[in-house]
Amino acid sequence: MAIKFDYSRGGRQMSLRMAEVVSKLTKLGGMLLAMAAALPALAQYPGQVTKSSKDAPELRSIAVLEWTGEAGKPKTSRLVPVAVLDGGQLQDGGIYLARPQPLALAGEVEYELQQDGRPIGLFDIKNSGQEQGSWVGYGTWKPMPAARPKPSAQDLARTKIDDDAQSDQPVLHRKHHAGDSPAGGAGSGGSGSDSGSGAQAPPSDPDRPTLHKKASSGGAGDAGSSPGAGPASSGATPADTSSGAGTSTASSSPAPDTDSDPDRPTLHKRASSDSAGSGSGTSSASSGDPDRPTLKKKKQAVDVGHVDSLPDVSDPDRPRLKRGKSSGGNLEVVPSLMGLPPDMRQSVAVSDARNRPEHSWDYAWTNPDDEAAMKSALEDIARGALGLNPPPPKTAPKRTTTQAAARKSAHPAPPPPAPLLDEQFRVFELAYGSGATLVLTAHTGGPFAQQKFVTLIAQPDLYGNLLVLLKNVTDGAHLDETPRMKLVDAVDAMADNRGELLFELRGQTQRQFALYRVLRGQAEKLFVSGGGDFGTTGKE
Repeated sequence: MAIKFDYSRGGRQMSLRMAEVVSKLTKLGGMLLAMAAALPALAQYPGQVTKSSKDAPELRSIAVLEWTGEAGKPKTSRLVPVAVLDGGQLQDGGIYLARPQPLALAGEVEYELQQDGRPIGLFDIKNSGQEQGSWVGYGTWKPMPAARPKPSAQDLARTKIDDDAQSDQPVLHRKHHAGDSPAGGAGSGGSGSDSGSGAQAPPSDPDRPTLHKKASSGGAGDAGSSPGAGPASSGATPADTSSGAGTSTASSSPAPDTDSDPDRPTLHKRASSDSAGSGSGTSSASSGDPDRPTLKKKKQAVDVGHVDSLPDVSDPDRPRLKRGKSSGGNLEVVPSLMGLPPDMRQSVAVSDARNRPEHSWDYAWTNPDDEAAMKSALEDIARGALGLNPPPPKTAPKRTTTQAAARKSAHPAPPPPAPLLDEQFRVFELAYGSGATLVLTAHTGGPFAQQKFVTLIAQPDLYGNLLVLLKNVTDGAHLDETPRMKLVDAVDAMADNRGELLFELRGQTQRQFALYRVLRGQAEKLFVSGGGDFGTTGKE
């Protein structure tokens, strides 16, 4: 009987089973992939886990110190946080991790105060609070630590000699005294001044402790006796005590009746106070009795209350009352600077965990005359933006040569340019090898509502002409729509050795701080504190 197999059917069944297995594996793999993708999503940390560069700082805070008075010793001061650099991203310093206060204003945080990139002092945060809904910090201004003075040539020579004299091997030295003999006391033991009592010579070690009997104050004979031949404490006679030393001077002097030991206790009869005042025999006899009872005046007890000191109380939760002090936590520095006084000054403050080299933002002109020419040209642009330039003269009809010359000589001189109040002109080199970046801020006079404010950022081109990168013009009546831009200073906000311009955007009822980066002929707004810009700035 032959058995035949249907290979085609078996192959079809095998292919169907393989398809089912592959389908199940595909579904299982999809579920595993979904679970694997869901697990990191559930456990993912919202912050940055990996850093893009080793040189990127972990945290870097940028703030503005405002004070009145003298630099280094301000009368009033406060620190306003601007931004916190966390993993290459700028966060608002006033609200970043504000539990219970912002991280930029935590206690014992130290800021380095800078002017044109050079450190001018340190500011330590002691406490913080809110002013008009914004967080500010209070602390103390400290000077920069002084560098250690360089040692002189004499100090270096003395240090070298001391190093050569010292050795690495330990050496024991015996302490020497002025009265010690060079031979170690060998000859002193056989001198004729020693007594014949057989006393052993003192040891040669001057630091070895020795026992000496206390000298008696009863007579001069006790001072000359030998320690080994002194009288015993068992009550020996004076003759027996002098027999031990034939050459001693104590044998020739009479011994006292009492015991020569000054430390032996003796009994004395208590003297009565009545014996001195009374002359009768009965009173003297009665006063000699030590067992006779006497009457003494009782001392009046002093009424002293029992008081426990407060620090000894072991209960930490026990309420305590303090005179003149609040029971709550006291502020180490009382807030003193309020509002925006006219004499308020500002400075950049940077807090970084890493020590970075000093980077000055001052621009060094090749020709000093170029700075005056650039300033004059920028002032003309500012006057034109403020409307202070006089209108151009009207063209007169052409006349003959003689009449034109006569009229030219009769024209008055042009008026001087209109003044710019509170003018601030700064020139920065925001990167190594970059060109000059000019910033000018000024305003006109008159009532505050009619004053006009201008801020210009410009750079010279290849031909020496000024290229205006940013122009901000506003007046006192529209500050909430277009805030006034007031330059604070340049600061390296991104920790990349490139400076950014820090401006204060001051409105009528509020203010913010903004960072501008000047790059490739443009002034780009990099960051604005306070959750957005409440005004708009013009750009040219």
